Amino acid sequence: MTTRKEMEIVSTEAAPAAIGPYSQAIKLGGLLFTSGQIPLDATGALVAGGVEEQAHQVFRNLQAVLEAGGASLASVVKATVFLKDMNDFATVNDIYASYFGDHKPARSAVEVARLPKDVLVEIEVIASTLVE
Repeated sequence: MTTRKEMEIVSTEAAPAAIGPYSQAIKLGGLLFTSGQIPLDATGALVAGGVEEQAHQVFRNLQAVLEAGGASLASVVKATVFLKDMNDFATVNDIYASYFGDHKPARSAVEVARLPKDVLVEIEVIASTLVE
């Protein structure tokens, strides 16, 4: 059984602080679990613009949190993409592909009724800290 002492809270000022009772990420063994990242900048301000600008900010946040936890986009094993509107899937998919390149982690993409702060996209990932 895993104990709380084996979990490490990951935090960075290069991404927005958690806006609730959660951590930016948790490291457990060789895995890093990020919380969902939304398009807030490091100061907590919502990024203006449409789904393209928001998706790029989400990836900047993910990169910062992953780096703080000893991982990177190249070590992501699973991603979950939450979209306010599935009609934005193709746009977000193209941006997603530009960040992952040839690396193709497992992924789910779902449309949801509402996201925090009424953003258009949120992404969470699980990454390995043992692979680079």
